[in-house]
Amino acid sequence: MGKRDNRVAYMNPIAMARWRGPSQSLGPTIQDYLNRPRPTWEEVKKQLENKKKGSKALAEFEEKMTENWKKELEKRREKLLSEKEGSSKKREKKKKKKKKKKKYCQSSPSSSSSDSSSSSSDSEEEEKKHGKKRKKKKNRSHKSSESSTCESESESKVSVKKKKKSKDDTEKEKHVRSLSKKRKKACPEEKPSSPDSSSESDYEEEAQAKKKRRREEREKAMEKAKKKKKKQHKKHSKKKKKKSSSSHKAA
Repeated sequence: MGKRDNRVAYMNPIAMARWRGPSQSLGPTIQDYLNRPRPTWEEVKKQLENKKKGSKALAEFEEKMTENWKKELEKRREKLLSEKEGSSKKREKKKKKKKKKKKYCQSSPSSSSSDSSSSSSDSEEEEKKHGKKRKKKKNRSHKSSESSTCESESESKVSVKKKKKSKDDTEKEKHVRSLSKKRKKACPEEKPSSPDSSSESDYEEEAQAKKKRRREEREKAMEKAKKKKKKQHKKHSKKKKKKSSSSHKAA
């Protein structure tokens, strides 16, 4: 099988355009644009006059708006001035009342002293109450912070003590083992007669008992895990048997 011939003949675009002839214009040409209808000088004058009239109307409208705005501003200013005058009159009345009170207090010093003492005592009592309440709040917050810090410190101390105890126990066990080995090598037939040796033997027995308990607990845990695995295996085998029997019946 040979290759397909995909070659195309070359066509000169200029020659093709000449062969087609002049192209038909779809839109307006330059000549149409030059020969368009144009307004006369009189019509132009009329258009300019109309534009001037429009601008005059706009200017009149703007003047009316500014007049209205000025009226509104004057009304607002009058309101503000009246409010200020009223507030100033109220202040003057208050000042006059205060002056009258001062004159009355100066004329009756005994009554004023009693009133001032009662008012001062009331204010002192209120300040004392507020001070007590503030102190209580501060003490409560301080106590809560101290309790939280004490708890954290106690927990840290307990953890440190536990670590130290575990380290001491391991060191004692190692020391006791080394001593027992040395004694066995030195005098295997002699029995321990001193109280130190008896205490060491008791300690060894306790350590051995602890080890036995740990081994028993591990064995129990292993047995429980094995039993669980056996139960799971049995359940899985039963499920498989049921599935196989149901598939045979369907077939």
